[in-house]
Order: sequence, then structure tokens, then C-alpha cells
Amino acid sequence: MTFEQKLLIVIISIILLILLFLFVIFPYICYRMTFYSNRKKDNLYMLDSKMYRNYKDEIIDYMNKVDNMPYKEIYITSHDGLKLYGRYFEYEKDAPIEIIFHGYKGDSRRDLSAAIYRCFALKHSSLIVDHRASGKSEGKTITFGVKEVKDVPLWIDYVIKNINKDAKILLGGVSMGAATVMMISNQKLPNNVKGILADCGYTSQKEIIKHYIKNMKLSPNIVYPFIKLGARIYGKFNLEKSSPIEAVKKSLYPILFIHGDIDDFVPYNMSVENYNACTSKKSLATIKNADHGLAYLADKEGYVKALGDFFDEILKGE
Repeated sequence: MTFEQKLLIVIISIILLILLFLFVIFPYICYRMTFYSNRKKDNLYMLDSKMYRNYKDEIIDYMNKVDNMPYKEIYITSHDGLKLYGRYFEYEKDAPIEIIFHGYKGDSRRDLSAAIYRCFALKHSSLIVDHRASGKSEGKTITFGVKEVKDVPLWIDYVIKNINKDAKILLGGVSMGAATVMMISNQKLPNNVKGILADCGYTSQKEIIKHYIKNMKLSPNIVYPFIKLGARIYGKFNLEKSSPIEAVKKSLYPILFIHGDIDDFVPYNMSVENYNACTSKKSLATIKNADHGLAYLADKEGYVKALGDFFDEILKGE
């Protein structure tokens, strides 16, 4: 074998290794870091971050109190065969029911325990849900709402068939949960569904992931395509199949947008953009000095008032 032939083999080998890294290994790393759910890790670790530190004891207190309240455990099966978990807390028999979804890499116990008290303050019952790949629900891949949105109608059907066929239902969510319920706002749902609460939701999967990349001091334009590729290859989903902001442009339901004005994890302006794009009945409540997912804890009275002012007439059917 000549020197030139050996050199050509080396060059081809190097090119193949580069391609292997770029289109197989690096997308897998991106998938694992962004979408893979590792529930062996106690998700309470987030409460030690600067953002949540001042509310850590209060959040844990709500979790413990809710654990000791009466509730019904619920399991349903998703369209792709995953067992999904939720807990139903009844205020009274015929009260409106809020179905609420938590945030990215959270679970209903950590993110939504305080919401039970908020629901009861409004005389609402509540079903808090563990997204697929979260909490006690099955699955390994978090999809930023792309697959989670398909689970929402199943929870609605469960409420109608097993709790109250005449229930007036509100769909609510925090962060990724808010994105999920916004993404279903343009779909025809049972008449029981009266409105949507979107607390600190993002405009699109693409924009929020690029925002995270930028905060990591990396180039969004370089890294994001590999994250999208990782989602497609290893998560088996199209990250850009739909988005909250595109859905609310054709919303069929009233939407209350709530966001803390110092939130940078999901920037406050994203709710402003969603609000401006929304074509249905809408309102935007800005909670002063509230960081990500902390609007209710930062201003309980203002939060409850914003919901009551927006939804009371809707729920009364006026």
C-alpha cells in the first residue's frame, strides 16, 4: 500500500469519526441532557437554587400538607401505552374542576401542591397530573409539550366519565405545563372545557431551548440543530411539530396568562408575546417581583383575584 493510499484511509477515517460524533454521539448527548428523564435524582434539588431558596420551606410545607389531605389516586393509559398518574382533590361535589400540569423536569407534588390551596380558595376542585416521564407516570422522554398535549384529552375524558359528566373544567399549567395547555387551545374539546390558565409558559420549544443555550454561554445557532436532531433520533418526536404561540393564534378558549415580571428562566416577555398573539378572550396578569413558577407564592391574593376576575363569569356561563 502506497503512502498516498494510507493517507487517504486516515483522512476518510477522521471524516467518518467526525460525522459519527456530529450526527450520532453529540445528538445523543443533547437528547440525554435535554429530554431524558432520570427520576433517580430527587427533584427537590432545584429548591436549593437561588431562584427558589426563599420559598423552599413554604413549598415543602405545602407538599407535606397536601400529602395528608384526602385525595383520589388516578391512573390512565396514554395513546402510546404509558401509565399516567394523577391525584384528584375535591373541594365539593359539583365544584368546577381544574386539571393542572407541572413544569419541565418537575412533578405534580413539587410544582402543584400549593395550587390545591389556590384552587380551594376559588372553590374549585383540582386534578394535578404527573406528565409522562415525570413523577409516578411512566416514560423516559420529556417532549416540551409535543407528546404531552396528546395526553390532555384523556384526562378530560376521565373527569367527564368518572367524576362528573357535567363538570365545568379549566385546564391549567405552569411553565411546560402552561405550554402544553396552550398547545391544545386550538383543538375542539368537550363542551365541559371552559378556559385555560397559562402560568409562565414559553412561546415555542425552539425559542425556550435557544434561550437556555444562550444562558449557558453557548451558541444557540450551533447547538440547537443537534438538540432538534437528538429529539428526532432518540426521542422519536419532532420538536417543532407545534408550538404554544401558533396554537393561541387560533385559540377556541378564553386564556388567562400569568407571569412574574422578574422571570428569566422563561422570560416574562414570552407571555406578553403569547397574549398579543392570542385571538380568543384573554387577559394578562403580571405578578410583581415573582420569579419562575412563583407567581402564586409571591402574591397569593393578587393571583387568586386575577383568576376569579377572569373565570368567574365564564364558569357561570354568562
